[in-house]
Amino acid sequence: MISDLASRLREGTKKSHTVAENTAFMQCFLKGIVEKQSFRALIANLYFIYSALEVELQHHIAHPVVGMIGFPELHRQKNLEKDLVFYYGEDWRQQIVALNSTNTYVARIHEIAKTEPVLLVAHAYVRYMGDLSGGQSLRTMVRSAIQLPVDRGTALYEFDTLTTAEARKACKGKYRHALNSLPLEEDFSQRIIDEANYAFQLNHNILHELEIDLKAAIGEDVFNLIVSQHNINSTNNSNHHASVNLVAAE
Repeated sequence: MISDLASRLREGTKKSHTVAENTAFMQCFLKGIVEKQSFRALIANLYFIYSALEVELQHHIAHPVVGMIGFPELHRQKNLEKDLVFYYGEDWRQQIVALNSTNTYVARIHEIAKTEPVLLVAHAYVRYMGDLSGGQSLRTMVRSAIQLPVDRGTALYEFDTLTTAEARKACKGKYRHALNSLPLEEDFSQRIIDEANYAFQLNHNILHELEIDLKAAIGEDVFNLIVSQHNINSTNNSNHHASVNLVAAE
C-alpha cells in the first residue's frame, strides 16, 4: 500500500498546477473576463474528457484499485450535458467539435485504460479534486461575468448530493482517504504522480488552444494587456500564486 499518496500527489504536481493556472485563458478568468462563446467551448471540450474518463471508470468498476476512486457522485457528464443544452440548444451534439488537444487527452485516457488502468487514478484526481475546490470559485466568477439565470449555465461545478461547502470538504476527505488506501506497491506512486503531471499538461494544452478564440472575442489589445500585467506581477512577486486553485486542490 502506498503511504499518503494524496499528499504526495499534491506536492508532486504543484509546479504543473501553477503552470496550468497561469495560462492566459485562466488569467482572463481571474480578471472577471469570461466570454460566453469561449466558455461554452471549454464546456464542450470538457464534455469529451469527462465522458471518456467516466466510461473507463465505469468499465473498471470491479478493478481492485480503480473501483476505489470511482466516486459516481462526482461524475460530471450528465451535468455537462445540462450546460451544453443551455449554451448550444437541444441539438448540441451536432454542434460541438473537440479540439486537437482534447482528442489527444481523450486518446490518452483510453490508452491507459487498456494498458495500465491504475493510471486512471491520476486523471480522476486532477479532474475531481479540482471540481470540488477551485471549481467552486470559478462558478462564482462565471455567474457574475456572464450574468446567468439562477439555475442555468454552471452545472459543471454543481453537485446534487454535495450542496454545501461542508459536504464538499467531507467528500475531499473521503477521496484522500481512498487514495491513501489503494492496494498498490510503493513503486507505483511516482508513476501515478508522473501521469497526474501529464494530465495537467494536457489540460494546459486545451486552455492554450482556446486562447485563440478568446483573443479574437475580447480583442488582441485587451488580451495582451491582461497577459502583460500578469507577467509583470509574476516577475515582481516570487511567491505569486493565483488566487484560486483552478485545476486540482485539496
